[in-house]
Amino acid sequence: MSADRDAERRHDRKEDHVRLATMQWEPGQGDGSSARGNEFDDLDFVHHAMDAVALESVDPATRMFNRDAAWPFYINGMTGGTAHTGRINQQLAIAARETGLAMGCGSVSIALDDPDAAPGFRIIRRENPDGLVMANIGVGRSADDARRAVDLLGADALQVHINAVQETVMPEGSPRFGDWLSGIEAIVAASPVPVLVKEVGFGLSPRTLHRLADVGVRFADVSGRGGTDFLRIENDRRPGGDYGYLTGFGQSAPACLLDAASLDADSRPTLFASGGVRNPLDVLKALALDAEAVGVAGAFLSTVVEVGAEGLIELIGSWQRHTRELMALLGAPDLEGLRGTDLLIRGRLGEYARLREIDAGAYARRRES
Repeated sequence: MSADRDAERRHDRKEDHVRLATMQWEPGQGDGSSARGNEFDDLDFVHHAMDAVALESVDPATRMFNRDAAWPFYINGMTGGTAHTGRINQQLAIAARETGLAMGCGSVSIALDDPDAAPGFRIIRRENPDGLVMANIGVGRSADDARRAVDLLGADALQVHINAVQETVMPEGSPRFGDWLSGIEAIVAASPVPVLVKEVGFGLSPRTLHRLADVGVRFADVSGRGGTDFLRIENDRRPGGDYGYLTGFGQSAPACLLDAASLDADSRPTLFASGGVRNPLDVLKALALDAEAVGVAGAFLSTVVEVGAEGLIELIGSWQRHTRELMALLGAPDLEGLRGTDLLIRGRLGEYARLREIDAGAYARRRES
């Protein structure tokens, strides 16, 4: 295949991803939830009517990569590499700048191979010169590629996404998984900025988190099932769509966070969460399960595609107000307070907890202790 034809196919794939991801969040399409539902709905806060605190006492700040972040949710990596997706990145970067959110980008691998695709990523730093920006490459890329990706955006951190399920179903996929862990170790050792390893919507198990920690990974996004479904996207791109029976594969973000509690905090990466986050209540549920910060992609992508940066700025402002208000309602003046709230674990998520021998009752009685 010629270099020009290969670049054309990569560009087409990026456009397909945005088109199909946006369709998943359209009304009537399940707003990103997989066939097995969104397990954030299996979590409920116990309401204690006299526990609310004054709104002015609430501080929702968190730490991201050992630096202060005013808000505990961020714009997660989505796209880039074509003229159209570059405009989307520009709008996302403007929204991040105006609202003070951290922002990730989609995989920059296309720009590492084709310099003509680089402007669609550089626009992020141009529009948001002082914000916290994360570059993104796929596992399997070299340590030198990791440094180039960071340089491309002037990034403050690097996301490395692992996507075995997507590579299996993707028509152009190359499921060569055997050297992934050693490759991640090399990237962590060489990267000039903190590295966050993330899934792309199928979850990170305790076994995986432990193996990542062993090679030096200090930050991990569990990125669970329930949001933008890349299995469905790649299957829709396949002639015949013969992998449809795998729909719902993997673990949700709440399941991953519950499972990760079995690991000693000093022997696992600091946890971020994404996958199926639809509103500020989902953000708070993930934070209450010990996520340090929460990534949002599909809900923000659909907004920026439909109404641009101004519409997304308005939406994020609403999320920020609601985050503080809900924390006050729950009697949580800060993130540590959220981690002491009482949570009921029901339905499919409750069944997962039972089978994995997670003490769901202890989460329902945290205020007692």
